[in-house]
Amino acid sequence: MPRPRRLVTVSHSYVVSLNRRLANELARAGAGAWEVTTVAPRAFHGDLSPLALQREDDEVARLEAVRAFLSRSLHTFVYGPELRGHLARGVDLVHSWEEPYVLAGLEVALLTPRRVPLVFCSAQNLSKKYPLPFARAERFVVGRAAGWVAWGETVKAVLQSRQGYASRPSIAIPMGVDTQVFRPDRPAGEAFLREQGLEPSGPPIVGYLGRFVPEKGVPLLMQSLEGLQTPWRALLVGGGPMEATLRSWASRHAGRVRVVTGVPHARVPHALNAMDLLCAPSQTTPRWKEQFGRMLAEAFACGIPVLGSDSGEVPHTVGDAGLVLPEADGAAWTSALARLLESPERRRELATRGRDRALTRFAWPVVARAHLAFFEEVLARRD
Repeated sequence: MPRPRRLVTVSHSYVVSLNRRLANELARAGAGAWEVTTVAPRAFHGDLSPLALQREDDEVARLEAVRAFLSRSLHTFVYGPELRGHLARGVDLVHSWEEPYVLAGLEVALLTPRRVPLVFCSAQNLSKKYPLPFARAERFVVGRAAGWVAWGETVKAVLQSRQGYASRPSIAIPMGVDTQVFRPDRPAGEAFLREQGLEPSGPPIVGYLGRFVPEKGVPLLMQSLEGLQTPWRALLVGGGPMEATLRSWASRHAGRVRVVTGVPHARVPHALNAMDLLCAPSQTTPRWKEQFGRMLAEAFACGIPVLGSDSGEVPHTVGDAGLVLPEADGAAWTSALARLLESPERRRELATRGRDRALTRFAWPVVARAHLAFFEEVLARRD
Protein backbone atom coordinates (compact mmCIF):
# COMPACT_ATOMS: atom_id res chain seq x y z
CA MET A 1 0.00 0.00 0.00
CA PRO A 2 1.53 3.37 -1.01
CA ARG A 3 2.39 5.79 1.76
CA PRO A 4 0.25 8.90 2.15
CA ARG A 5 1.54 11.94 0.32
CA ARG A 6 2.91 14.65 2.56
CA LEU A 7 1.56 18.17 2.13
CA VAL A 8 3.09 21.15 3.92
CA THR A 9 1.08 24.36 3.91
CA VAL A 10 2.66 27.63 5.08
CA SER A 11 0.95 30.87 6.06
CA HIS A 12 1.44 33.75 8.48
CA SER A 13 -2.34 33.74 8.97
CA TYR A 14 -2.07 30.29 10.58
CA VAL A 15 -0.99 32.03 13.79
CA VAL A 16 -4.78 32.24 14.38
CA SER A 17 -6.36 28.81 14.80
CA LEU A 18 -9.51 29.80 12.91
CA ASN A 19 -7.41 30.44 9.80
CA ARG A 20 -6.15 26.84 9.86
CA ARG A 21 -9.60 25.56 8.99
CA LEU A 22 -8.56 24.90 5.39
CA ALA A 23 -5.53 22.88 6.51
CA ASN A 24 -7.59 20.79 8.91
CA GLU A 25 -10.26 20.16 6.27
CA LEU A 26 -7.51 19.12 3.84
CA ALA A 27 -6.38 16.58 6.44
CA ARG A 28 -9.93 15.29 6.93
CA ALA A 29 -10.76 15.11 3.23
CA GLY A 30 -7.41 13.50 2.40
CA ALA A 31 -7.34 11.02 5.30
CA GLY A 32 -5.34 7.96 4.25
CA ALA A 33 -4.04 9.61 1.09
CA TRP A 34 -2.51 12.82 2.45
CA GLU A 35 -0.70 13.82 5.63
CA VAL A 36 -1.03 17.55 6.20
CA THR A 37 1.37 19.75 8.18
CA THR A 38 0.78 23.44 8.81
CA VAL A 39 3.71 25.78 9.40
CA ALA A 40 2.79 28.88 11.37
CA PRO A 41 4.64 31.71 13.13
CA ARG A 42 5.18 31.36 16.88
CA ALA A 43 4.16 35.01 17.07
CA PHE A 44 3.12 37.65 14.57
CA HIS A 45 2.58 41.36 15.07
CA GLY A 46 0.33 42.11 12.12
CA ASP A 47 -1.49 45.38 11.50
CA LEU A 48 -3.40 45.75 14.76
CA SER A 49 -1.76 43.93 17.68
CA PRO A 50 0.71 41.16 18.52
CA LEU A 51 -0.59 37.60 18.24
CA ALA A 52 0.79 34.46 19.84
CA LEU A 53 0.29 31.12 18.09
CA GLN A 54 -3.10 29.69 19.03
CA ARG A 55 -3.39 25.91 19.41
CA GLU A 56 -6.53 23.79 19.53
CA ASP A 57 -6.87 20.25 20.88
CA ASP A 58 -9.08 18.96 18.08
CA GLU A 59 -6.89 19.84 15.08
CA VAL A 60 -6.34 17.08 12.54
CA ALA A 61 -3.40 18.61 10.69
CA ARG A 62 -0.01 18.61 12.38
CA LEU A 63 1.09 22.08 13.53
CA GLU A 64 4.72 23.24 13.42
CA ALA A 65 5.85 26.62 14.76
CA VAL A 66 8.67 28.75 13.36
CA ARG A 67 9.93 32.23 14.06
CA ALA A 68 8.85 35.25 12.02
CA PHE A 69 10.81 38.48 11.73
CA LEU A 70 9.71 42.04 10.79
CA SER A 71 6.09 40.96 11.09
CA ARG A 72 4.72 44.49 11.36
CA SER A 73 4.71 44.43 7.55
CA LEU A 74 2.98 41.74 5.51
CA HIS A 75 5.13 42.67 2.53
CA THR A 76 8.57 42.46 4.11
CA PHE A 77 8.33 39.93 6.95
CA VAL A 78 10.26 36.65 6.66
CA TYR A 79 10.25 33.31 8.45
CA GLY A 80 13.09 31.97 10.57
CA PRO A 81 15.68 29.43 9.38
CA GLU A 82 13.66 26.52 10.82
CA LEU A 83 11.36 26.79 7.82
CA ARG A 84 13.89 25.10 5.53
CA GLY A 85 13.76 21.81 7.43
CA HIS A 86 9.95 21.66 7.37
CA LEU A 87 9.93 22.05 3.59
CA ALA A 88 12.60 19.44 2.87
CA ARG A 89 11.87 16.30 4.90
CA GLY A 90 9.93 13.83 2.75
CA VAL A 91 7.58 16.48 1.42
CA ASP A 92 5.54 15.76 -1.73
CA LEU A 93 3.98 19.21 -2.25
CA VAL A 94 4.31 22.64 -0.65
CA HIS A 95 1.31 24.97 -0.50
CA SER A 96 2.18 28.61 0.16
CA TRP A 97 -0.63 30.82 1.42
CA GLU A 98 1.52 33.90 0.85
CA GLU A 99 1.19 36.29 -2.07
CA PRO A 100 3.93 35.67 -4.67
CA TYR A 101 5.18 39.26 -4.55
CA VAL A 102 5.88 39.44 -0.80
CA LEU A 103 9.23 38.46 0.70
CA ALA A 104 7.76 35.55 2.68
CA GLY A 105 6.31 34.12 -0.54
CA LEU A 106 9.74 34.44 -2.15
CA GLU A 107 11.34 32.78 0.88
CA VAL A 108 9.03 29.76 0.67
CA ALA A 109 9.80 29.39 -3.03
CA LEU A 110 13.56 29.62 -2.44
CA LEU A 111 13.55 27.08 0.39
CA THR A 112 11.30 24.51 -1.30
CA PRO A 113 13.56 21.85 -2.85
CA ARG A 114 13.49 21.83 -6.66
CA ARG A 115 12.17 18.29 -6.73
CA VAL A 116 9.10 19.34 -4.68
CA PRO A 117 6.17 21.01 -6.51
CA LEU A 118 5.19 24.41 -5.12
CA VAL A 119 1.62 25.74 -5.33
CA PHE A 120 0.93 29.27 -4.15
CA CYS A 121 -2.39 31.07 -3.76
CA SER A 122 -3.37 34.68 -4.37
CA ALA A 123 -6.30 37.00 -3.70
CA GLN A 124 -4.94 39.86 -5.86
CA ASN A 125 -7.72 40.93 -8.24
CA LEU A 126 -6.07 44.14 -9.45
CA SER A 127 -3.11 44.12 -11.82
CA LYS A 128 -0.49 46.24 -10.10
CA LYS A 129 3.01 47.38 -10.98
CA TYR A 130 5.20 46.38 -8.05
CA PRO A 131 8.45 48.16 -7.20
CA LEU A 132 11.71 46.32 -6.57
CA PRO A 133 12.23 43.89 -4.93
CA PHE A 134 8.59 42.80 -5.04
CA ALA A 135 8.36 42.67 -8.85
CA ARG A 136 11.35 40.32 -9.02
CA ALA A 137 9.95 38.24 -6.17
CA GLU A 138 6.71 37.75 -8.11
CA ARG A 139 8.53 36.72 -11.29
CA PHE A 140 10.69 34.21 -9.43
CA VAL A 141 7.81 32.65 -7.48
CA VAL A 142 5.61 32.31 -10.57
CA GLY A 143 8.50 30.79 -12.53
CA ARG A 144 9.26 28.37 -9.70
CA ALA A 145 5.66 27.30 -9.10
CA ALA A 146 4.11 24.13 -10.44
CA GLY A 147 0.65 25.73 -10.17
CA TRP A 148 -1.36 28.40 -8.41
CA VAL A 149 -4.75 28.84 -6.77
CA ALA A 150 -6.81 31.98 -7.29
CA TRP A 151 -9.22 32.92 -4.52
CA GLY A 152 -11.93 33.74 -7.08
CA GLU A 153 -12.70 34.01 -10.77
CA THR A 154 -11.73 37.68 -11.02
CA VAL A 155 -8.39 36.94 -9.38
CA LYS A 156 -7.71 34.20 -11.93
CA ALA A 157 -8.70 36.43 -14.87
CA VAL A 158 -6.49 39.30 -13.71
CA LEU A 159 -3.44 37.18 -12.91
CA GLN A 160 -3.55 35.20 -16.16
CA SER A 161 -2.86 38.47 -17.97
CA ARG A 162 0.40 38.92 -16.03
CA GLN A 163 3.76 37.57 -17.12
CA GLY A 164 4.22 33.84 -16.51
CA TYR A 165 0.91 33.03 -14.83
CA ALA A 166 -0.90 31.63 -17.87
CA SER A 167 1.85 29.07 -18.49
CA ARG A 168 1.22 27.43 -15.10
CA PRO A 169 -1.76 25.23 -14.14
CA SER A 170 -4.29 27.24 -12.17
CA ILE A 171 -7.72 26.99 -10.62
CA ALA A 172 -10.21 29.41 -9.06
CA ILE A 173 -11.48 28.23 -5.67
CA PRO A 174 -13.62 30.37 -3.37
CA MET A 175 -12.96 30.92 0.30
CA GLY A 176 -14.79 28.60 2.66
CA VAL A 177 -17.44 29.03 5.32
CA ASP A 178 -18.36 26.84 8.28
CA THR A 179 -21.91 25.79 7.42
CA GLN A 180 -22.44 24.27 10.87
CA VAL A 181 -21.56 27.46 12.72
CA PHE A 182 -23.21 29.68 10.10
CA ARG A 183 -26.67 28.13 9.79
CA PRO A 184 -30.30 29.25 10.01
CA ASP A 185 -31.08 30.01 13.67
CA ARG A 186 -33.95 32.42 14.03
CA PRO A 187 -34.19 32.21 17.85
CA ALA A 188 -30.55 33.33 18.13
CA GLY A 189 -31.28 36.16 15.72
CA GLU A 190 -34.34 37.28 17.68
CA ALA A 191 -32.33 37.28 20.89
CA PHE A 192 -29.68 39.44 19.18
CA LEU A 193 -32.38 41.89 18.07
CA ARG A 194 -33.77 42.21 21.58
CA GLU A 195 -30.26 42.93 22.89
CA GLN A 196 -30.21 45.91 20.51
CA GLY A 197 -33.61 47.14 21.64
CA LEU A 198 -35.48 45.90 18.57
CA GLU A 199 -38.47 43.56 18.66
CA PRO A 200 -38.54 40.60 16.23
CA SER A 201 -42.02 41.63 15.11
CA GLY A 202 -42.19 44.67 12.91
CA PRO A 203 -40.89 45.78 9.49
CA PRO A 204 -38.18 43.58 7.95
CA ILE A 205 -34.58 44.14 8.99
CA VAL A 206 -32.18 45.33 6.27
CA GLY A 207 -28.73 44.19 7.33
CA TYR A 208 -25.14 45.19 6.67
CA LEU A 209 -22.02 43.40 7.92
CA GLY A 210 -18.51 44.71 7.37
CA ARG A 211 -16.25 47.73 7.54
CA PHE A 212 -17.86 51.15 7.82
CA VAL A 213 -16.00 52.70 4.88
CA PRO A 214 -17.15 54.37 1.63
CA GLU A 215 -15.75 51.63 -0.63
CA LYS A 216 -18.03 49.12 1.06
CA GLY A 217 -21.00 51.15 -0.14
CA VAL A 218 -22.20 52.52 3.19
CA PRO A 219 -23.24 55.92 1.71
CA LEU A 220 -25.15 54.21 -1.10
CA LEU A 221 -26.97 51.98 1.40
CA MET A 222 -28.05 54.98 3.49
CA GLN A 223 -29.21 56.76 0.33
CA SER A 224 -31.15 53.72 -0.87
CA LEU A 225 -32.90 53.24 2.45
CA GLU A 226 -33.82 56.93 2.56
CA GLY A 227 -35.62 56.50 -0.76
CA LEU A 228 -37.88 53.68 0.40
CA GLN A 229 -41.61 54.12 0.86
CA THR A 230 -41.90 50.55 2.14
CA PRO A 231 -41.53 50.19 5.93
CA TRP A 232 -38.05 49.04 6.94
CA ARG A 233 -35.61 48.74 9.82
CA ALA A 234 -31.83 48.47 9.62
CA LEU A 235 -29.11 46.64 11.53
CA LEU A 236 -25.55 47.76 10.66
CA VAL A 237 -22.84 45.54 12.18
CA GLY A 238 -19.13 46.25 11.89
CA GLY A 239 -16.82 49.14 12.57
CA GLY A 240 -14.64 51.72 10.90
CA PRO A 241 -14.11 55.41 10.10
CA MET A 242 -17.74 56.04 9.15
CA GLU A 243 -19.12 54.96 12.54
CA ALA A 244 -19.85 58.53 13.66
CA THR A 245 -21.59 59.29 10.35
CA LEU A 246 -23.71 56.17 10.68
CA ARG A 247 -24.65 56.93 14.28
CA SER A 248 -25.66 60.45 13.33
CA TRP A 249 -27.78 59.06 10.51
CA ALA A 250 -29.29 56.45 12.83
CA SER A 251 -30.28 59.14 15.31
CA ARG A 252 -32.52 60.63 12.61
CA HIS A 253 -34.31 57.29 12.37
CA ALA A 254 -34.84 56.69 16.05
CA GLY A 255 -36.38 53.33 16.84
CA ARG A 256 -35.61 51.59 13.58
CA VAL A 257 -31.83 51.77 12.97
CA ARG A 258 -29.15 50.15 15.10
CA VAL A 259 -25.38 50.50 14.62
CA VAL A 260 -23.55 47.69 16.41
CA THR A 261 -19.77 47.52 16.81
CA GLY A 262 -17.43 45.15 18.59
CA VAL A 263 -19.31 41.97 17.70
CA PRO A 264 -16.95 38.99 18.25
CA HIS A 265 -16.66 36.44 15.45
CA ALA A 266 -18.55 33.83 17.48
CA ARG A 267 -21.61 36.10 17.51
CA VAL A 268 -21.59 37.03 13.82
CA PRO A 269 -23.99 34.14 12.98
CA HIS A 270 -26.43 35.56 15.58
CA ALA A 271 -26.21 39.00 13.97
CA LEU A 272 -26.84 37.57 10.52
CA ASN A 273 -29.81 35.57 11.73
CA ALA A 274 -31.29 38.81 13.07
CA MET A 275 -31.52 40.15 9.50
CA ASP A 276 -34.24 39.56 6.92
CA LEU A 277 -31.83 40.39 4.10
CA LEU A 278 -28.19 41.44 3.74
CA CYS A 279 -26.85 44.24 1.55
CA ALA A 280 -23.29 44.28 0.21
CA PRO A 281 -23.17 47.44 -1.97
CA SER A 282 -19.38 47.38 -2.50
CA GLN A 283 -17.92 50.15 -4.69
CA THR A 284 -14.93 49.70 -7.01
CA THR A 285 -12.13 52.25 -6.61
CA PRO A 286 -8.86 52.63 -8.54
CA ARG A 287 -7.04 50.75 -5.76
CA TRP A 288 -9.69 48.27 -4.56
CA LYS A 289 -12.54 46.06 -5.63
CA GLU A 290 -14.30 43.35 -3.67
CA GLN A 291 -12.18 40.21 -3.61
CA PHE A 292 -14.74 37.69 -2.37
CA GLY A 293 -17.33 39.04 0.02
CA ARG A 294 -17.09 36.65 2.97
CA MET A 295 -20.24 38.17 4.47
CA LEU A 296 -22.16 36.98 1.39
CA ALA A 297 -21.15 33.34 1.85
CA GLU A 298 -21.85 33.59 5.59
CA ALA A 299 -25.28 35.09 4.94
CA PHE A 300 -26.06 32.33 2.42
CA ALA A 301 -25.10 29.74 5.02
CA CYS A 302 -27.49 31.36 7.52
CA GLY A 303 -30.30 31.35 4.96
CA ILE A 304 -30.38 35.15 4.64
CA PRO A 305 -31.31 36.65 1.22
CA VAL A 306 -28.50 38.68 -0.32
CA LEU A 307 -28.24 41.79 -2.47
CA GLY A 308 -24.74 42.48 -3.78
CA SER A 309 -23.22 45.01 -6.14
CA ASP A 310 -21.44 44.08 -9.37
CA SER A 311 -18.05 45.02 -7.90
CA GLY A 312 -15.16 42.58 -8.29
CA GLU A 313 -15.88 39.02 -7.24
CA VAL A 314 -19.38 39.69 -5.87
CA PRO A 315 -21.29 38.48 -8.97
CA HIS A 316 -19.35 35.20 -8.89
CA THR A 317 -19.94 34.77 -5.17
CA VAL A 318 -23.66 35.51 -5.43
CA GLY A 319 -24.31 33.56 -8.64
CA ASP A 320 -28.03 32.90 -9.11
CA ALA A 321 -28.71 32.63 -5.37
CA GLY A 322 -29.17 36.37 -4.76
CA LEU A 323 -29.60 39.72 -6.49
CA VAL A 324 -26.68 41.47 -8.22
CA LEU A 325 -27.22 45.21 -8.72
CA PRO A 326 -25.27 48.04 -10.39
CA GLU A 327 -22.79 49.28 -7.82
CA ALA A 328 -23.41 53.00 -8.36
CA ASP A 329 -27.16 53.00 -9.09
CA GLY A 330 -28.93 54.05 -5.90
CA ALA A 331 -32.35 54.01 -7.60
CA ALA A 332 -31.86 50.38 -8.63
CA TRP A 333 -30.96 49.49 -5.05
CA THR A 334 -34.00 51.28 -3.64
CA SER A 335 -36.28 49.53 -6.14
CA ALA A 336 -34.81 46.08 -5.48
CA LEU A 337 -35.01 46.60 -1.72
CA ALA A 338 -38.66 47.63 -1.97
CA ARG A 339 -39.59 44.54 -3.99
CA LEU A 340 -37.80 42.21 -1.60
CA LEU A 341 -39.13 43.87 1.54
CA GLU A 342 -42.66 43.55 0.19
CA SER A 343 -42.33 39.86 -0.74
CA PRO A 344 -41.78 37.33 2.08
CA GLU A 345 -42.20 34.57 -0.50
CA ARG A 346 -39.31 35.88 -2.59
CA ARG A 347 -37.16 36.21 0.52
CA ARG A 348 -37.88 32.59 1.46
CA GLU A 349 -37.01 31.43 -2.06
CA LEU A 350 -33.68 33.28 -2.01
CA ALA A 351 -32.97 32.00 1.51
CA THR A 352 -33.32 28.40 0.32
CA ARG A 353 -31.18 28.99 -2.76
CA GLY A 354 -28.52 30.73 -0.71
CA ARG A 355 -28.27 27.92 1.84
CA ASP A 356 -27.96 25.39 -0.99
CA ARG A 357 -25.18 27.47 -2.57
CA ALA A 358 -23.31 27.63 0.70
CA LEU A 359 -23.50 23.86 1.16
CA THR A 360 -22.46 22.97 -2.39
CA ARG A 361 -19.87 25.69 -3.12
CA PHE A 362 -18.54 27.36 0.02
CA ALA A 363 -18.59 24.66 2.71
CA TRP A 364 -15.04 23.97 3.90
CA PRO A 365 -15.11 20.25 2.96
CA VAL A 366 -16.05 21.23 -0.61
CA VAL A 367 -13.25 23.82 -0.76
CA ALA A 368 -10.74 21.32 0.66
CA ARG A 369 -11.65 18.62 -1.87
CA ALA A 370 -11.21 21.14 -4.71
CA HIS A 371 -7.70 21.91 -3.43
CA LEU A 372 -6.73 18.25 -3.15
CA ALA A 373 -8.01 17.50 -6.64
CA PHE A 374 -5.86 20.35 -7.98
CA PHE A 375 -2.82 19.13 -6.04
CA GLU A 376 -3.32 15.67 -7.56
CA GLU A 377 -3.45 17.28 -11.01
CA VAL A 378 -0.23 19.18 -10.35
CA LEU A 379 1.54 16.00 -9.20
CA ALA A 380 0.28 14.06 -12.21
CA ARG A 381 1.62 16.74 -14.56
CA ARG A 382 4.93 16.69 -12.69
CA ASP A 383 5.21 12.90 -13.01
